[in-house]
Amino acid sequence: MERKELDQIIDYLKTEYIGESTGHDWYHLDRVRKQALRIAREEQVSRTYIIELASLLHDVPDDKFVEEEEGKKKLDHILSGLSINESDKALLKSIIYSISYKGGHEAELTTIEAKIVRDADRLDAMGAIGIARTFAYGGRKGRSMYNPDFQVRAEMTLEEYRNGDSSSIHHFHEKLLKLKDLMCTETGRAMAEERHDFMLRFLEQFNKEWTGQE
Repeated sequence: MERKELDQIIDYLKTEYIGESTGHDWYHLDRVRKQALRIAREEQVSRTYIIELASLLHDVPDDKFVEEEEGKKKLDHILSGLSINESDKALLKSIIYSISYKGGHEAELTTIEAKIVRDADRLDAMGAIGIARTFAYGGRKGRSMYNPDFQVRAEMTLEEYRNGDSSSIHHFHEKLLKLKDLMCTETGRAMAEERHDFMLRFLEQFNKEWTGQE
């Protein structure tokens, strides 16, 4: 793959996602790319162009934002313009379609490339940025910041995860606090520790202020 092809994809994604308001914007894609390349270096994976492409394109067919068939067509159109072989295209698509959390109904990963991209994407759902993205997404979806009458859902279908009654604070317990133990690489696990601890401190402070104990 030529560098100019990657630059063209970056230009397209900047145009397409720069103003996105749920936390899945261009800057998210760029952070995931950088984190994935960092993890790849630490894990001594040298074949990184598929990892970089998957990191950049992982939200293109995401069914949170686009109808399934439309998303597939969009991704296929982008891939059709790349000078990579069919085997690499198949690997790229398998990564993109397998890294989503989906309410815990996640796919089994079989390649180191997919594990790296999944870890990088999940790191961006943790820590200070993860907190900010959670409330941005919750607000866009019309969810309350916190509703103490809601229960934390231990098990749920994908439909319930996407559209059931929940709040942004509940989302920490239903997904974000689980991510540290779901990391696939040693590097990802190490990087997740600090972000996980920061979220716990945030929730502790939130609870103090909510209950008037601060």
